[in-house]
Amino acid sequence: MERPEPEPEAKRLYRVWKGSNRFFCGGRLIFGPDVASLYLSTLLIAGPAFTFCSQVISKIVDREKPHYVRDPDQTNILGLPVLIVAAVVTISDLLFLFLTSSRDPGILPRNTRPPESEELFDISTPSMEWINGRTPHLRLPRTKEVVVNGFIVKVKFCDTCLLYRPPRASHCSICNNCVQRFDHHCPWVGQCIGLRNYRFFFLFISSSTFLCMYIFIFSWLNIVGQKDHYGSIWRSMSGEVLSLILIVYTFIAVWFVGGLTVFHSYLICTNQTTYENFRYRYDKKENPYNKGILRNLRDLFFSRIPLSLNNFRSWVLEESVEVLPFSPSMGIDIISPLEKIDIEMGNKLAISGGMPVTGLLQDLDFGDLHHDLKKDRHDDAALELFTFSANQEPDIGQTNDRSKASVTQETAATQCNVEKDGIHADQRDVEGNNSNGTVSVLPDNDTHDLHR
Repeated sequence: MERPEPEPEAKRLYRVWKGSNRFFCGGRLIFGPDVASLYLSTLLIAGPAFTFCSQVISKIVDREKPHYVRDPDQTNILGLPVLIVAAVVTISDLLFLFLTSSRDPGILPRNTRPPESEELFDISTPSMEWINGRTPHLRLPRTKEVVVNGFIVKVKFCDTCLLYRPPRASHCSICNNCVQRFDHHCPWVGQCIGLRNYRFFFLFISSSTFLCMYIFIFSWLNIVGQKDHYGSIWRSMSGEVLSLILIVYTFIAVWFVGGLTVFHSYLICTNQTTYENFRYRYDKKENPYNKGILRNLRDLFFSRIPLSLNNFRSWVLEESVEVLPFSPSMGIDIISPLEKIDIEMGNKLAISGGMPVTGLLQDLDFGDLHHDLKKDRHDDAALELFTFSANQEPDIGQTNDRSKASVTQETAATQCNVEKDGIHADQRDVEGNNSNGTVSVLPDNDTHDLHR
């Protein structure tokens, strides 16, 4: 008696999610796999900001002491207004960092099976591939063309997520997700930057730039203000060690975050992503997404952020989210050995029969080999053997003429078996004892070249 199969257990979606993300607070917060870098980024921001605020507080407390005597040559730059602004900017900066890192950047839900094809193809071409081994009759094109603002844009099929990516979407190899309007994966925030968190990312780097410049300026003003008290600028720098350290630190940091702010300001004004800019997408053609500076700024800062396409706290059956991993040996159509398939997670070569090619052979250039074979076909007698029919019989009635063999279906089948098993027919002269003398059988020049 067979035991009944156990029913699939219902689980939260974030517990069975196939991506590399890490979830907290019951799936309410989603981070990238490198979320640990968030602690480093927080320390690099909060450390100097806390040091600066501590210095300002100490100056304020010293001036509030009863025995404090104000020096007429001393300028008190660091006061309560400076402290308030520094605290507000620091808290805002850390908040933008957290919002960037902890929210769904625009992850596209995965499909459990490839999309249905509107029409089936009987003839395999290098541009057609078998998408899933469970449906061997289904072939889908690797790319499709869609119209965006009057421009034709190609979209790729994702072998991991089993979907055609929307325009500007890309698959992040670190998070293992397709992300809408993918910009880049930022290691400093430990998250992909996409459609739903790009606004907070820009606010994060711009506020970091402002904070660095703010601390740099007021640290210099503090040293300059204490120059008369200490007697010289060098003694003032020696007496205000914290201000000197903050000047050096912020000077170095502002080049990094400031450069990012300027670069992304340019991307926003031209409505590009980092991914598109690094690939020189719009150097020689017009950007279909550019609406002008004002509309680009309005769409980014004053438009409503789209809702997440995933409810990571929803209940799902564990088997309902199972997706067969894509494997070239599992369902690739037979393609030319010279054809390279552009796969998002890595380039692979396939040979006849769908067999994968090792990494060593992927770098070989088969084009020269193919050219040499075609060139030597007319010079090398050995190659002519492939055009000789295996079961061809000589025509005894003719002498000293080339035989024209008629290839029947049985002969063609035998010829294919000869090629498959690697058997090379030997060229021989067939001599017959007849009234006309000896008959020579030469290879038929009109026979189909099996190398083609």
